[in-house]
Amino acid sequence: MKQILKYIAAAFLAAGALAGCQERYVTYSDAEYVMFADTMATYPVQKDVEYFSIPVVSTVVRDYDRTFGVEIIDAGSNAIENHHYSLQSNTITIKAGETRADVLVHGEYDNIEASDSLGFTLQLVMNEKLEMPLYGKTTKAVLMKCCPFDINNFTGYCVLTSMFLYQYSVTGSYQKLVYTEKHPTEENTIICRDWINDGYDVTMKFNPEDPMKPFVTMDPDQVASDEGSFFGTAHGDNKILVTNSALYDSIFYPCGNYLYIWTEMYVENLGVSVGTVGHFYNVMEWVSDEEAERLKREGM
Repeated sequence: MKQILKYIAAAFLAAGALAGCQERYVTYSDAEYVMFADTMATYPVQKDVEYFSIPVVSTVVRDYDRTFGVEIIDAGSNAIENHHYSLQSNTITIKAGETRADVLVHGEYDNIEASDSLGFTLQLVMNEKLEMPLYGKTTKAVLMKCCPFDINNFTGYCVLTSMFLYQYSVTGSYQKLVYTEKHPTEENTIICRDWINDGYDVTMKFNPEDPMKPFVTMDPDQVASDEGSFFGTAHGDNKILVTNSALYDSIFYPCGNYLYIWTEMYVENLGVSVGTVGHFYNVMEWVSDEEAERLKREGM
């Protein structure tokens, strides 16, 4: 859309320049262009959602309906029509008084794997005068399988891989087997037993409302460890506190039962900041009980 705005701005500047050089004032404010809202975007394919929408927009309002064709372009497409997806219709209509219509696409949830990288290219069929220069009339739609959220898939044993442990562990090990369970009172929240250090539990909250942005967060001021276990001495009140980092997004993957969480580790003394230890990347991947037992036997 930035390209659209730049082009429209350039058109108005050109109009102003012409007005200064000629007696007759020239304006492009009524120029009509029709295009996909994005030249490429990722769309969720969900089990209980029949269609997702690919928006088509116009730069002007008309007092009559405008209908355009939509065709699939083989070049740049690796998703298979009627197997991975299907269009509800090969035409769209921008109604009188409106500037938008939507191409409705049905994603075949059961035919797409979470690890698939699939997409298809669409093109508008219309008078070439309606095509905005430099922007074009095509879009690339990328399919992303979004599994239903089930907090039970994030309970049990998981393997924690932590850059904090990589930097500060006295044993040199940066992986740890962690047991997690549902919080008894807080919705969509798990308790991570002995998370970074034995004897210190932390909680994490899942936010599954937006399937394209399934965030995971941590409440602030949780105690992840004493200072002595990693620093050898206390710089504050002997607590290493943790929360999710405000600098980076932390995301969970319902289809794969794993998450990436950026944490901020810090130290305080009687509620006054002593300093930030750093921002650390962590991966938590849930495993079966059998796999957990094997890892225990191997010393994790």
